[in-house]
Amino acid sequence: MVAYGSRINKNIKRMMKEKDASRAVELNDRRNIFAVNLGLGSNLVLAFLKVTFGIAGHSPALLADGINSSSDVVYYIAAKVFLHMSVKPADKEHPYGHRQMENIAAIVVGSFIITTAIAIFWNSIDLVYDIIIRKTKAHEAAHITFIIALFTVGLKTVLTAVTRSIGIKTKNNAIKALAYDHLNDIFASVAVAIGIFFSRLGHFWVDPLAGCIVALFILKTGIEIIRESAYGLMSTEPDEELKNIIETKAWQIPGITGVENIRVHTFGQFFMVNMDILLDQSLTISQGDAIADVLESQLNKEIHNLLEAHIHYHPDRREQ
Repeated sequence: MVAYGSRINKNIKRMMKEKDASRAVELNDRRNIFAVNLGLGSNLVLAFLKVTFGIAGHSPALLADGINSSSDVVYYIAAKVFLHMSVKPADKEHPYGHRQMENIAAIVVGSFIITTAIAIFWNSIDLVYDIIIRKTKAHEAAHITFIIALFTVGLKTVLTAVTRSIGIKTKNNAIKALAYDHLNDIFASVAVAIGIFFSRLGHFWVDPLAGCIVALFILKTGIEIIRESAYGLMSTEPDEELKNIIETKAWQIPGITGVENIRVHTFGQFFMVNMDILLDQSLTISQGDAIADVLESQLNKEIHNLLEAHIHYHPDRREQ
């Protein structure tokens, strides 16, 4: 009777843990959507202001930044679509769910950023050449363009802090990519403000040169986003902290004499672990199964966002 009651208590605890985990995932998904909607709305406003006053106020740098914000709107919409797809439950074709869409969304964001950077750089360097070499007549940037650039710096500082905080909490690569993009926009807008400032002093070539600097910041961000997100689509070595947790739990279980080949495959904010353990050669297959089950249970308790742990065991031939 006591054993039966103990099993019931364990089942209740397991069900409560699964329910809490489900609530946590749902909360993270809502946070991610909020971060995307916040960025989308902000960039819509900024794109309108920068493009309109970049043209009317004769500021190539602000116009280039406006094109960047317009591109932001496009890939924020793309990120929103992919994130919506990522929360779909597992099905026959996708037994681990659709969380990889988070990494794909980040790569799409990075690709848009790189394309935008190349276009802005080419256009800006052409304007610098026209002003310096061809002596093309340039206009002084209007004062309103300088105000818009400073306003962008302030707004993007807030957006960076909010989006980065959400990305850290949800461990979502797409949201982290958007936080990088907000940070990139801060540096870009500072460059724009400097370019406009010198343009108003009569150094007209500094304004489009600032556009070139903006493009380089954008390009660097795009490359970093793609590189980081691509790792999430491949099986990789775990980081040192995770590796230490796995090895510590393994060594605490009697019968395990070695730990080898720890590999991690991510599914958005979740991941799966594959690993090999070495066992005392005197143990039977049934005992090996029991040890692997104990280790799997320990890892599931200890590691947050672990989907599955696949543990392969072999006799430790080193004992011979």
